[in-house]
Order: sequence, then C-alpha cells, then structure tokens
Amino acid sequence: MSGAAPRHLRKLGLLGGMSWESTTLYYQWLNRLARERLGGQHSARLVIWSDDFGPIAAAQAAGDWDALGRLLATAARELEAAGAEAILIGANTMHKLAPQVSGAVGVPVVHVADATARALRAAGVRRPLLLATRFTMEGDFYRGRLAELGVEASIPSADERTALHAIIYDELIQGRFEAASRAVVVAMTERAAAEGADGVIFGCTEIGLLVAPDDVSLPVFETTEIHARAAMAFAFGD
Repeated sequence: MSGAAPRHLRKLGLLGGMSWESTTLYYQWLNRLARERLGGQHSARLVIWSDDFGPIAAAQAAGDWDALGRLLATAARELEAAGAEAILIGANTMHKLAPQVSGAVGVPVVHVADATARALRAAGVRRPLLLATRFTMEGDFYRGRLAELGVEASIPSADERTALHAIIYDELIQGRFEAASRAVVVAMTERAAAEGADGVIFGCTEIGLLVAPDDVSLPVFETTEIHARAAMAFAFGD
C-alpha cells in the first residue's frame, strides 16, 4: 500500500555478515517492504554492521560463544550510537547471543524466534520441523523460546542434522546451491511430514536460497522474511 511517509520512520540497526548471503536478503526484504508500504522512492532507514564471517564461523566451531557475545554486544552499541532504534541480528544461529546483545543496548532487539512463533500460531501450525544449523537445532535458545510461545518444533535425525549443517557451512554460505543438496533437504522435510509435522521452519537464513516453498509439501515459514516484516512493523510504529 502506498501513501505518505510516517512522521517518523524508525531507523533499524542490522547485525549482518553472518553470512553476507543472508544479509543481502535482509537488505532486500527491508527495503522492499518499505517501498510496498510507502510506494515511490521510499526505502528503509538502516544502519548495518557487517564483519568477516570466517573468524566468526571458526569461533562458533570452537564453541567460543563468550567472545562472539562480546563482539555482537560491541557492534550493537555502535549501531545504537549511529541512531538505530531497534536491533536485528541477521542470523538465526547468532540469536544464541540475543541476551548479550539486548543487555548491551537500550533499544529493543527484534527476536526472530518470537516473530516466527507468531507467524506459526497465526497459521495454526503447532508441530513444525525446524531446519537450521546444528547450533540452532540442538540448542535450547531457539526451540525453547518457540515452546514458551506454544510451538513444539521437531528436528531431523542426528545424521540429517550433520548433513544439513555441512550443506549450510560448506555450500550455502559460500554461494553454492547444489541440486543434490536440495534433494537432501526436501527428503528431510517429506519424512517429517509423514511423521506428523504440520509445517517447516527455514531456520537458517540461507536455506531459502536452496529450497523454494513449492519444492516441499509442508507450509514453509521463511524466517528472513518473517523477521524483516516484524522489524518493519516496528519501524512503521504498527
């Protein structure tokens, strides 16, 4: 819907580069949503922090989450100092550090799991499959938060989790999108559907680059879009 710009379109701060493939999607979605709402030449008001993902991925693999928490907390303070009125962490996995980010700033952190849970509940989905990195699938910071909001997410088997994690880090983050890997992810989703899953969460921002909603039989919840919509709702003061 087009129309006059709101009196104050709030500025968003995006913690990006994790990976830059997904940050590109966030940038596109945020600006697309601003244009859809306001029309014409309008775009989102953004400040973006983006770091080299190589050392971040190495720290993840080493389990050095304390160092990563300090990194994101410092970055969030920089975004707030640059005028950000809310913070987005542009990666599902790095929401493991949402408490550190939230504690470092005085502005809200728009949490991807909260936005995803609202979208799932609105669609009547209560038993979705969660596809994500191993850190997100196996940790409690994401599934536990969904459960608190009434959504009981399942995850693939241990072997499937290992395979999916490798696809994300060895292929998707590096801009590789292989048909064989798409078939692997689709097969995971169809097995979950046969076992009673009623939806699938693309809980890694790069998965949607590999698998399209039409590739699977379950309703797809693409977290990049969901998260961006929640952020822009804040920006518009909805």
